[in-house]
Amino acid sequence: MTLWEVRASELPQTIELVRGLKPHERDMVLGSSRRRRFRAKSVMTYQGEPADYLLLLWNGRARYFYEAPHAKKLILKWILPGDIFGGAALVSEPSKYLVSTEAVRDSIVLEWDGPTIRRLARQFPQLLENSQLINMEYVAWYVAAHAALSFQSARKRLASVLFGLAKTIGQKAGTGIEVDVTNEELSESANITPFTASRLISGWQRSGSIRKHRGKIVLLSPDTFLSWSDRKFPAGPGRTKKQTML
Repeated sequence: MTLWEVRASELPQTIELVRGLKPHERDMVLGSSRRRRFRAKSVMTYQGEPADYLLLLWNGRARYFYEAPHAKKLILKWILPGDIFGGAALVSEPSKYLVSTEAVRDSIVLEWDGPTIRRLARQFPQLLENSQLINMEYVAWYVAAHAALSFQSARKRLASVLFGLAKTIGQKAGTGIEVDVTNEELSESANITPFTASRLISGWQRSGSIRKHRGKIVLLSPDTFLSWSDRKFPAGPGRTKKQTML
């Protein structure tokens, strides 16, 4: 990818990797990358393979996932434009990717091979400091996710995932926030079954907390959604009260 192409592209709102660099330094770092395109549902890095590349999501959407024994797929943190992944490429000691990453939407990434990004890090030490801060944010996310799995109900986990996505990828839609996400993606992120996710979402829709249309979800009152989501909603047609309780 040339320096001109980087400048001509639409910059993500935030790129923490180059925070604190001067404009010409930022352009040099970004211009040293190679641009790659990935189709939705394609895997970009593979768990267990050598961590030879650092990648930055330029546009689109992606997420980490872990392949557990017996082919069980555990969805982890979502990756948004401006986020990096494959940070192990910054260290000279050979290592492997701990998890895989996949494109959720058609995506473009910037990619640096290990020698290139390490050379840039020696030239601009701020890159290493920024990557360390990013790593701390990831650790904080994993701690929160583990605590949620241990102590929160399925309803609370799903509500937290939906609320978090509304804050990060949501778009203003009248008085609410529209989130482009499927029931399947929500169930995988909250580590619940698709049936449970569909039942909870239908309940929130009946209670007036959300609205679904064109495969998207609109939080009608984002500021109060988490408190509303804890309420037990009435049974829908053909369901008993017991079936709607967790």
